[in-house]
Parts: sequence; structure tokens; C-alpha cells
Amino acid sequence: MTVRIGIIGVGIMGADHARTIVEHVPGASLGAIYDADRKRAAEIAEETGATDVAGTPEALIADPKIDAVLIASPDQTHATLTLACIAARKPVLCEKPLAPTSQESLQVLAAESTLGKRLVHIGYMRRFDPAYTSMKAKWKSGVLGKPLMFHCVHRNVSAPPWFDSKMAIANSAVHEFDIARWMLDCEIASAHVFQPEAATPGVIVKPVFLVLRSGSGQLVTIEIFNNATYGYDVRGELVCEKGTVSLLSPVHSETSVALAQATAYPEDWRPRFADAYRLQNQAWVKAIAGGQNIDGAASAWDGYAAGAVAEAGLASLAQGRSVDVSLAMKPALYR
Repeated sequence: MTVRIGIIGVGIMGADHARTIVEHVPGASLGAIYDADRKRAAEIAEETGATDVAGTPEALIADPKIDAVLIASPDQTHATLTLACIAARKPVLCEKPLAPTSQESLQVLAAESTLGKRLVHIGYMRRFDPAYTSMKAKWKSGVLGKPLMFHCVHRNVSAPPWFDSKMAIANSAVHEFDIARWMLDCEIASAHVFQPEAATPGVIVKPVFLVLRSGSGQLVTIEIFNNATYGYDVRGELVCEKGTVSLLSPVHSETSVALAQATAYPEDWRPRFADAYRLQNQAWVKAIAGGQNIDGAASAWDGYAAGAVAEAGLASLAQGRSVDVSLAMKPALYR
């Protein structure tokens, strides 16, 4: 069976997904592309061999020649388009976040629950990254004992002009919120956000430092530094009762020149997580072909839960105190 995929939104993320699907995902073909920029859509369609350029997102979703939909359009469109996919009974891989607010995410959960079938997966691709999966396997083996703390670092070269510290929590840190929940197998109970006062006056995007407490009592620390300047850098260390396990980023070469030895940092997230995106998309297509859900992938509930942690973090940033994470009762479909 060939799964015919339609992609909504072919900016940086959507275009990369299109290339990954045609180059690295057996059993998939690129059926249609939509983008608000028609010229961009046509260019990516020609580059990747997509069969069609859709006139609207709704037309792409309704197209009987499309079996599944990948949503990589602007954040504010995600919930509406995901609901349209559910109504059309088509599997959907939606880039994070699922929705701008937890209330909109709950509408997606309600629609899936009414249907009685899980069709939605959220693009939290770190769950497929070999470094993170190895880290989880190490503590699950029992050798390290019970996890106590999870330290996370997420640094970018620079933030775009429209970015601010609120987005550092709602847009950047959500990857850490999801991976912490996945790594520790529990929900996050509270969030407390701090910012360094030493930052240069007038800087719009200061680093944020979050301390989360899990429902099982573990502590999670998260540093988000969107203007670190030196490179894209993601780190993690899981501290357990009998030892620790740390992430290792893939390093493909080391340079020795002019009395110095160095390895390079990527400019953005794509080289660091190329394997994760490839493995995620392969698992998604394989699951669709087999009529199953992806084992371990982020569900609509996971998208909702990460968004709820972000809302607590934003409240903490505004109020300067620890804020509890408020979650609705988990529907039976996700238990």
C-alpha cells in the first residue's frame, strides 16, 4: 500500500517534511501541497514531484486521492485544520503546538473521542531521536535506579525580530515539556519560571529558566536561551539514584588546525534532529499502512498536556511564582 500524503504549509518545516517523505519514507508518495504562497507551493511541488497543488487547505483535506495530512502551517491554524482532518476521517501529523490554547486542544480531544478512534499525532519528534530513546532505555533497564532530576538545555543562535520571552515558553520550551513527560512517564504538576537580571537592558528575549515538578515528585530544569549566538545546542542529563545518563549530539567530524581542535555546531535544529524527523515520518506512514497508532508517538492528549504546561509557565512568568498545571480528566481514548 502506498500512503498518499498531503502537506499543508511548505515553509522551512513543511518543505523539509516534503523532502524527507520523498527521499526517506518507503511506502509514501506526495499527493498534494498547499501553501498560502502559491509560488512557493508550486516550487516545492516541482522539486519534490508532488502530484498536485491544492487551492485551499480544505480542498486538500477533502481530496479523495489524499490518504493522510501533514500540517506545517502557522500555529494558529493547527487546531482548525486538525479538526477538519478528523471530520474527514484522515490520519494527521500536526506540527507543534496542537493549538494556541488548551481550550482549543480540548476541542480536538472531544472530536477524536466522539469518533472513537485516534487519528492525530503531534510532531514532537524528539521521542524518535536516538539520543533520547537511548537515554530512556538506560533508566528503564533498572541499572540507574529511580529518576530524580532531568536537566534540559535548549539554545538557539538567534531569535527572529518578532520573538519574545513568552514565545520562548509557548513555542520553544514545549519540546522540553513533552520530552520530560515522555522521559519520566508522568504528567507535570507545576512550573516556576525565572529570568536572569544580568541581561543587557532593553533585550526583548531574555533567557528563561524553568523549574518543573512532576506528578511523581521528580524535578525538571529547563534553560531556554534563544539568542545564545554560538550555535544550536540541545543538552540533557537524567539524574537517577545510582547514576546519570546524558545526551550525546551526533558529531560527524572534528577539525584540527592552527593549534586548535574543534567540532562545529549547526545553525538550527534541522541537522541535529534530522534522524528524529526521518524516523518519526517513517513510523507514521508505517502505522497508517497497518491501520495502527504509532507506538510511543505524541497523541492529541500529549499535545494538550504540553500546552497546559506552557500556560502554567506563562502565568508563572507574569506572576513571579510557582503555578500548578491544570489538566482536564484524560478521556478514555488516551488511557
